[in-house]
Amino acid sequence: MSRRHKRARANKARNRDRSRASASAPTPSLGRLVRNWLLAPQPIERLVVLRILVPLAILGFLSGRLSHADAWLTDRGFQVPNLGVDDYRQPLYLPAIPVWAAWSVAALTVTSALAFVIGWRARLAGALLGACLLYLALADRLASFTVSKLGPILVLALVMTPCGAAYSLDAWLLRRRDPARSPPTHVSGGNVRFFQILLVVFYCASGTCKARGDWLSTTPVIWSHLHDSYQTWIAYQVARALPGGAWLGLQWLVLAFEALAPLWFALAHTRLVALAVGFGMHLFIGLSFGPVLWFALLMIGLLAGCFAPLPWLQRALRVAR
Repeated sequence: MSRRHKRARANKARNRDRSRASASAPTPSLGRLVRNWLLAPQPIERLVVLRILVPLAILGFLSGRLSHADAWLTDRGFQVPNLGVDDYRQPLYLPAIPVWAAWSVAALTVTSALAFVIGWRARLAGALLGACLLYLALADRLASFTVSKLGPILVLALVMTPCGAAYSLDAWLLRRRDPARSPPTHVSGGNVRFFQILLVVFYCASGTCKARGDWLSTTPVIWSHLHDSYQTWIAYQVARALPGGAWLGLQWLVLAFEALAPLWFALAHTRLVALAVGFGMHLFIGLSFGPVLWFALLMIGLLAGCFAPLPWLQRALRVAR
Protein backbone atom coordinates (compact mmCIF):
# COMPACT_ATOMS: atom_id res chain seq x y z
CA MET A 1 0.00 0.00 0.00
CA SER A 2 1.39 3.39 -0.97
CA ARG A 3 2.12 6.10 1.55
CA ARG A 4 -0.65 8.28 0.16
CA HIS A 5 -3.28 5.57 0.69
CA LYS A 6 -2.05 4.98 4.23
CA ARG A 7 -2.35 8.69 4.99
CA ALA A 8 -5.88 8.79 3.55
CA ARG A 9 -6.99 5.81 5.65
CA ALA A 10 -5.46 7.39 8.76
CA ASN A 11 -7.35 10.66 8.09
CA LYS A 12 -10.63 8.78 7.61
CA ALA A 13 -10.14 6.91 10.86
CA ARG A 14 -9.33 10.17 12.68
CA ASN A 15 -12.40 11.90 11.28
CA ARG A 16 -14.55 8.91 12.25
CA ASP A 17 -13.26 9.05 15.82
CA ARG A 18 -13.95 12.79 15.98
CA SER A 19 -17.51 12.36 14.74
CA ARG A 20 -18.14 9.64 17.29
CA ALA A 21 -16.74 11.83 20.06
CA SER A 22 -18.85 14.81 19.03
CA ALA A 23 -21.94 12.61 18.78
CA SER A 24 -21.38 11.20 22.24
CA ALA A 25 -20.69 14.65 23.76
CA PRO A 26 -23.65 16.06 25.67
CA THR A 27 -25.60 18.84 23.93
CA PRO A 28 -25.24 22.11 25.87
CA SER A 29 -28.42 23.24 27.55
CA LEU A 30 -30.26 26.41 26.57
CA GLY A 31 -29.26 28.03 29.84
CA ARG A 32 -25.59 27.34 29.18
CA LEU A 33 -25.84 28.73 25.64
CA VAL A 34 -27.46 31.93 26.92
CA ARG A 35 -24.87 32.24 29.68
CA ASN A 36 -22.02 31.80 27.22
CA TRP A 37 -23.57 34.44 24.95
CA LEU A 38 -23.95 36.88 27.82
CA LEU A 39 -20.46 36.43 29.25
CA ALA A 40 -18.39 35.95 26.10
CA PRO A 41 -15.64 38.65 25.99
CA GLN A 42 -16.51 41.73 23.97
CA PRO A 43 -14.19 44.42 22.55
CA ILE A 44 -13.82 47.42 24.83
CA GLU A 45 -14.19 49.76 21.85
CA ARG A 46 -17.96 49.35 22.03
CA LEU A 47 -18.04 50.79 25.55
CA VAL A 48 -15.63 53.57 24.60
CA VAL A 49 -17.85 54.69 21.70
CA LEU A 50 -20.84 54.77 24.04
CA ARG A 51 -18.82 56.71 26.65
CA ILE A 52 -18.02 59.38 24.06
CA LEU A 53 -21.22 59.69 22.04
CA VAL A 54 -23.92 59.27 24.70
CA PRO A 55 -22.88 62.22 26.97
CA LEU A 56 -22.33 64.49 23.97
CA ALA A 57 -25.87 63.86 22.68
CA ILE A 58 -27.30 64.43 26.16
CA LEU A 59 -25.35 67.67 26.55
CA GLY A 60 -26.64 68.86 23.20
CA PHE A 61 -30.20 68.17 24.31
CA LEU A 62 -29.71 70.00 27.61
CA SER A 63 -27.73 72.92 26.18
CA GLY A 64 -30.77 75.14 25.61
CA ARG A 65 -32.00 74.52 29.14
CA LEU A 66 -28.65 74.73 30.93
CA SER A 67 -27.94 78.11 29.34
CA HIS A 68 -31.03 79.43 31.16
CA ALA A 69 -30.60 77.50 34.40
CA ASP A 70 -31.67 80.50 36.51
CA ALA A 71 -35.10 80.48 34.85
CA TRP A 72 -35.30 76.68 34.53
CA LEU A 73 -34.58 75.43 38.04
CA THR A 74 -35.46 78.41 40.24
CA ASP A 75 -38.67 80.25 41.10
CA ARG A 76 -37.78 82.96 38.58
CA GLY A 77 -39.45 80.80 35.94
CA PHE A 78 -42.56 78.63 35.98
CA GLN A 79 -42.39 75.64 38.32
CA VAL A 80 -44.96 72.88 38.50
CA PRO A 81 -46.47 73.08 42.01
CA ASN A 82 -46.61 70.15 44.37
CA LEU A 83 -49.64 68.14 43.25
CA GLY A 84 -49.97 66.61 46.70
CA VAL A 85 -51.22 63.31 45.28
CA ASP A 86 -49.65 60.03 44.20
CA ASP A 87 -49.25 60.64 40.47
CA TYR A 88 -46.83 59.09 37.94
CA ARG A 89 -46.29 62.52 36.39
CA GLN A 90 -44.72 63.71 39.64
CA PRO A 91 -43.16 60.68 41.36
CA LEU A 92 -40.99 62.96 43.48
CA TYR A 93 -41.54 66.65 44.07
CA LEU A 94 -38.36 68.71 44.07
CA PRO A 95 -38.81 72.39 45.01
CA ALA A 96 -37.08 75.25 43.21
CA ILE A 97 -33.47 75.93 44.20
CA PRO A 98 -31.56 79.23 44.58
CA VAL A 99 -29.99 80.85 41.54
CA TRP A 100 -26.44 80.06 42.63
CA ALA A 101 -27.37 76.40 43.09
CA ALA A 102 -28.98 76.28 39.63
CA TRP A 103 -25.82 77.58 37.95
CA SER A 104 -23.74 75.17 40.06
CA VAL A 105 -25.81 72.23 38.84
CA ALA A 106 -25.44 73.44 35.25
CA ALA A 107 -21.66 73.83 35.59
CA LEU A 108 -21.28 70.42 37.26
CA THR A 109 -23.36 68.76 34.53
CA VAL A 110 -21.23 70.20 31.74
CA THR A 111 -17.82 69.61 33.38
CA SER A 112 -18.63 66.05 34.49
CA ALA A 113 -19.96 65.19 31.02
CA LEU A 114 -16.82 66.49 29.29
CA ALA A 115 -14.58 64.72 31.81
CA PHE A 116 -16.48 61.50 31.18
CA VAL A 117 -16.12 61.90 27.41
CA ILE A 118 -12.33 62.27 27.55
CA GLY A 119 -12.04 59.63 30.27
CA TRP A 120 -10.58 61.71 33.08
CA ARG A 121 -11.49 60.15 36.42
CA ALA A 122 -14.10 58.40 34.33
CA ARG A 123 -15.93 56.53 37.08
CA LEU A 124 -16.26 59.57 39.33
CA ALA A 125 -17.17 61.88 36.45
CA GLY A 126 -19.80 59.44 35.21
CA ALA A 127 -21.33 59.07 38.68
CA LEU A 128 -21.58 62.86 39.06
CA LEU A 129 -23.08 63.20 35.60
CA GLY A 130 -25.63 60.46 36.27
CA ALA A 131 -26.66 62.13 39.54
CA CYS A 132 -27.07 65.50 37.79
CA LEU A 133 -29.14 63.96 34.99
CA LEU A 134 -31.36 62.17 37.47
CA TYR A 135 -31.96 65.42 39.34
CA LEU A 136 -32.70 67.36 36.14
CA ALA A 137 -35.17 64.72 34.95
CA LEU A 138 -37.11 64.99 38.20
CA ALA A 139 -36.75 68.73 38.79
CA ASP A 140 -38.83 69.76 35.78
CA ARG A 141 -41.14 67.05 34.50
CA LEU A 142 -42.45 69.36 31.76
CA ALA A 143 -38.98 69.42 30.18
CA SER A 144 -38.41 65.66 30.54
CA PHE A 145 -38.45 63.80 27.25
CA THR A 146 -36.98 60.50 26.02
CA VAL A 147 -33.40 61.76 26.26
CA SER A 148 -34.03 62.99 29.82
CA LYS A 149 -35.30 59.57 30.89
CA LEU A 150 -32.78 57.45 29.00
CA GLY A 151 -29.79 59.62 29.93
CA PRO A 152 -29.41 58.72 33.63
CA ILE A 153 -29.88 55.00 32.90
CA LEU A 154 -27.27 54.94 30.14
CA VAL A 155 -24.68 56.98 32.04
CA LEU A 156 -25.05 55.12 35.33
CA ALA A 157 -24.87 51.80 33.47
CA LEU A 158 -21.63 52.95 31.79
CA VAL A 159 -20.22 53.85 35.21
CA MET A 160 -20.58 50.21 36.20
CA THR A 161 -18.38 49.14 33.27
CA PRO A 162 -14.64 49.65 32.59
CA CYS A 163 -15.44 52.10 29.78
CA GLY A 164 -12.63 54.43 30.88
CA ALA A 165 -9.90 51.78 30.87
CA ALA A 166 -8.94 52.43 27.21
CA TYR A 167 -8.88 55.36 24.79
CA SER A 168 -9.04 57.74 27.74
CA LEU A 169 -6.96 60.25 29.65
CA ASP A 170 -6.89 57.84 32.59
CA ALA A 171 -5.38 55.12 30.40
CA TRP A 172 -2.80 57.55 28.98
CA LEU A 173 -1.75 58.71 32.45
CA LEU A 174 -1.52 55.11 33.67
CA ARG A 175 0.64 54.20 30.68
CA ARG A 176 3.00 57.08 31.45
CA ARG A 177 3.43 55.89 35.03
CA ASP A 178 3.88 52.26 34.00
CA PRO A 179 4.94 51.85 30.33
CA ALA A 180 4.75 48.06 30.61
CA ARG A 181 1.05 48.19 31.44
CA SER A 182 -1.27 48.19 28.45
CA PRO A 183 -5.04 48.91 28.51
CA PRO A 184 -7.44 45.98 28.16
CA THR A 185 -8.75 45.04 24.74
CA HIS A 186 -11.81 43.08 25.88
CA VAL A 187 -14.34 43.19 28.71
CA SER A 188 -16.83 40.72 30.10
CA GLY A 189 -19.74 40.31 27.71
CA GLY A 190 -22.39 41.51 30.15
CA ASN A 191 -20.95 45.03 30.01
CA VAL A 192 -21.87 45.28 26.32
CA ARG A 193 -24.88 42.96 26.20
CA PHE A 194 -26.83 45.23 28.58
CA PHE A 195 -26.80 48.08 26.07
CA GLN A 196 -27.49 45.79 23.12
CA ILE A 197 -30.50 44.22 24.83
CA LEU A 198 -31.75 47.63 26.01
CA LEU A 199 -31.62 49.04 22.49
CA VAL A 200 -33.35 46.05 20.89
CA VAL A 201 -36.09 45.98 23.55
CA PHE A 202 -36.55 49.74 23.11
CA TYR A 203 -37.12 49.30 19.37
CA CYS A 204 -39.36 46.26 19.78
CA ALA A 205 -41.54 48.00 22.38
CA SER A 206 -41.82 51.06 20.14
CA GLY A 207 -42.84 48.91 17.18
CA THR A 208 -45.41 47.04 19.29
CA CYS A 209 -46.97 50.33 20.41
CA LYS A 210 -47.11 51.54 16.81
CA ALA A 211 -48.79 48.30 15.70
CA ARG A 212 -51.39 48.63 18.46
CA GLY A 213 -52.02 52.21 17.36
CA ASP A 214 -52.72 53.51 13.86
CA TRP A 215 -49.56 52.37 12.05
CA LEU A 216 -51.31 49.29 10.59
CA SER A 217 -53.85 51.48 8.84
CA THR A 218 -53.56 52.80 5.30
CA THR A 219 -53.20 56.36 6.58
CA PRO A 220 -49.64 57.70 6.03
CA VAL A 221 -48.86 58.54 9.66
CA ILE A 222 -45.33 59.79 8.96
CA TRP A 223 -46.64 62.26 6.37
CA SER A 224 -49.06 63.73 8.90
CA HIS A 225 -46.29 64.02 11.51
CA LEU A 226 -44.22 66.11 9.11
CA HIS A 227 -46.81 68.87 9.35
CA ASP A 228 -46.53 69.22 13.11
CA SER A 229 -44.93 72.13 14.97
CA TYR A 230 -41.51 70.40 14.80
CA GLN A 231 -41.42 70.69 11.01
CA THR A 232 -38.13 71.86 9.45
CA TRP A 233 -37.38 73.23 5.99
CA ILE A 234 -36.05 69.81 4.98
CA ALA A 235 -39.26 68.13 6.12
CA TYR A 236 -41.30 70.60 4.07
CA GLN A 237 -39.28 69.94 0.92
CA VAL A 238 -39.37 66.15 1.35
CA ALA A 239 -43.13 66.21 1.95
CA ARG A 240 -43.56 68.13 -1.30
CA ALA A 241 -41.29 65.88 -3.33
CA LEU A 242 -42.32 62.34 -2.34
CA PRO A 243 -45.58 60.85 -3.65
CA GLY A 244 -48.24 59.68 -1.21
CA GLY A 245 -47.55 55.98 -1.72
CA ALA A 246 -43.92 56.39 -0.66
CA TRP A 247 -44.96 57.51 2.82
CA LEU A 248 -47.01 54.38 3.37
CA GLY A 249 -44.01 52.28 2.32
CA LEU A 250 -41.74 54.14 4.74
CA GLN A 251 -44.33 53.64 7.47
CA TRP A 252 -44.31 49.87 6.98
CA LEU A 253 -40.51 49.81 6.77
CA VAL A 254 -40.19 51.58 10.13
CA LEU A 255 -42.79 49.31 11.71
CA ALA A 256 -41.08 46.15 10.44
CA PHE A 257 -37.66 47.40 11.54
CA GLU A 258 -38.75 48.21 15.08
CA ALA A 259 -41.16 45.35 15.78
CA LEU A 260 -38.74 42.73 14.42
CA ALA A 261 -35.59 44.34 15.83
CA PRO A 262 -34.59 41.23 17.87
CA LEU A 263 -34.51 39.22 14.64
CA TRP A 264 -32.69 41.83 12.53
CA PHE A 265 -29.88 42.33 15.06
CA ALA A 266 -29.59 38.70 16.17
CA LEU A 267 -28.72 37.42 12.69
CA ALA A 268 -25.33 38.33 11.30
CA HIS A 269 -26.66 38.40 7.72
CA THR A 270 -29.26 41.07 8.49
CA ARG A 271 -27.35 43.13 11.05
CA LEU A 272 -25.70 45.47 8.53
CA VAL A 273 -29.03 46.01 6.78
CA ALA A 274 -30.63 46.82 10.15
CA LEU A 275 -27.82 49.26 10.91
CA ALA A 276 -28.34 51.02 7.58
CA VAL A 277 -32.10 51.26 8.13
CA GLY A 278 -31.63 52.47 11.72
CA PHE A 279 -29.07 55.10 10.75
CA GLY A 280 -31.27 56.30 7.89
CA MET A 281 -34.40 56.41 10.04
CA HIS A 282 -32.81 58.46 12.81
CA LEU A 283 -31.03 60.74 10.34
CA PHE A 284 -34.38 61.47 8.70
CA ILE A 285 -35.97 62.09 12.11
CA GLY A 286 -33.18 64.44 13.16
CA LEU A 287 -33.35 66.47 9.95
CA SER A 288 -37.15 66.59 9.73
CA PHE A 289 -38.16 67.26 13.35
CA GLY A 290 -35.97 70.06 14.67
CA PRO A 291 -35.96 69.59 18.48
CA VAL A 292 -35.74 65.79 18.10
CA LEU A 293 -32.25 66.10 16.60
CA TRP A 294 -30.50 65.19 19.86
CA PHE A 295 -32.64 62.11 20.39
CA ALA A 296 -31.74 61.00 16.87
CA LEU A 297 -28.02 61.51 17.56
CA LEU A 298 -28.32 59.60 20.84
CA MET A 299 -29.90 56.63 19.07
CA ILE A 300 -27.31 56.74 16.28
CA GLY A 301 -24.58 56.66 18.93
CA LEU A 302 -26.22 53.67 20.61
CA LEU A 303 -26.55 51.86 17.30
CA ALA A 304 -22.92 52.50 16.43
CA GLY A 305 -21.55 51.45 19.80
CA CYS A 306 -23.72 48.35 20.11
CA PHE A 307 -23.77 46.87 16.63
CA ALA A 308 -21.39 48.61 14.22
CA PRO A 309 -18.60 46.33 12.89
CA LEU A 310 -15.55 46.41 15.14
CA PRO A 311 -13.10 47.61 12.43
CA TRP A 312 -15.25 50.71 11.91
CA LEU A 313 -15.09 51.57 15.59
CA GLN A 314 -11.36 50.91 15.89
CA ARG A 315 -10.61 53.07 12.85
CA ALA A 316 -12.77 55.93 14.17
CA LEU A 317 -11.17 55.78 17.62
CA ARG A 318 -7.66 55.77 16.16
CA VAL A 319 -8.50 58.89 14.16
CA ALA A 320 -10.06 60.57 17.22
CA ARG A 321 -7.10 59.70 19.42
